[in-house]
Amino acid sequence: MTFAFDLATAVTKSGEGRYDAAVLPGWDINGNANGGYLFALAGRAMIDHSGRRDPFTVTAHYLAPVQAGSVHIGVDTVKSGRMLTTMNASIVSGERTAVRFLGAFGEMPDVSADQHVTANPPEIPPFEECVKRNDDGNAFPIDFARRFDARIHPDDSAFLRGGMSGTATVRGWFEFGDGRPVDTLGLLMIADAFPPPVFNVPVPRGWVPTIELTVHVRAVPVGTRVACVFRSRIIQGGLVEEDGEMWDQAGNLVAISRQMALLNRG
Repeated sequence: MTFAFDLATAVTKSGEGRYDAAVLPGWDINGNANGGYLFALAGRAMIDHSGRRDPFTVTAHYLAPVQAGSVHIGVDTVKSGRMLTTMNASIVSGERTAVRFLGAFGEMPDVSADQHVTANPPEIPPFEECVKRNDDGNAFPIDFARRFDARIHPDDSAFLRGGMSGTATVRGWFEFGDGRPVDTLGLLMIADAFPPPVFNVPVPRGWVPTIELTVHVRAVPVGTRVACVFRSRIIQGGLVEEDGEMWDQAGNLVAISRQMALLNRG
């Protein structure tokens, strides 16, 4: 079985360090491809170029929006070592460089007994008791959210009905919906797959375009579902930061993320 995410992030090698790909419709927000989707698309090319399995840390700077259609991805190796291969990559849409990446890839080790983690998974009701992103008032229905099954904690879902919780936090569950296991590549998209936490506080609502996104992968996920929490603490100067955590079904912290985005100006 070929899963929808794998079809949407497929790349074809067209030369040394050069890849062709198609940004598919339906993976967008109001016509602009989701930043996490583009992150995973470039991640696929970087995995192929390096021959490594897992992203360890990847940073993306978003320079221009990307619409559905053909794109080119260039990948250049900065350093190849025993543990990590570090690469630059760019997504080019038309004649314009739209996103630039810097990432280190390798083979993520198994979670060991000598770990020391003081963070805890977010407290979220069972998957079936949480709110589907597009199914509670349809205040913000988007095609991208139909590519997977994201469930929002009921206490964080007021924005879906035009209200707000008063706290810039969004907790919930993520699964692909077609049975695809969550892997380290999938985590790159999941880091930008939930609604912005600022929707739950009194600021203008609308598109919140990402300027920069960094994802640190900490373990290979177990299972087909991850528990997520995203928070924003500082909203000023027309900018907002967002910190995320993703936890697998074995209770392991599998990724953390931080992004800076432009606040919608209404």
